[in-house]
Amino acid sequence: MWSADHNEFLESMADASESIVRYFKENIVYINVMCNMSVDCDCCAEAEDPAIADIGILCSTDPVALDQACIDMVYASNDPGKPHLLERIESRNGVHTIEAAAALNIGNRDYDFIDLSNH
Repeated sequence: MWSADHNEFLESMADASESIVRYFKENIVYINVMCNMSVDCDCCAEAEDPAIADIGILCSTDPVALDQACIDMVYASNDPGKPHLLERIESRNGVHTIEAAAALNIGNRDYDFIDLSNH
């Protein structure tokens, strides 16, 4: 069951996302909660403790830009747990789903960041 090509699996997540984006069109807002980030998948029964401090909540009407902004925020973090999280992301080609989604034209990896934390 778990013998599929890893990159093809990541691309299939982008494919599944495409169907949601195409169905809802502009009638959806995407929200990522960057809290309790572990190196393990959310689906893991016994995930490791969080590797990096909470960063915050991001939202966008572009799911690709949103995920790219989250990855960029992890890279920009000064948290001492960042290397552990980045090792997991990079060793699993974690950005590939973002790349595949951009290739499907369901969003854009470019974004303008608007910080509302002081409002």
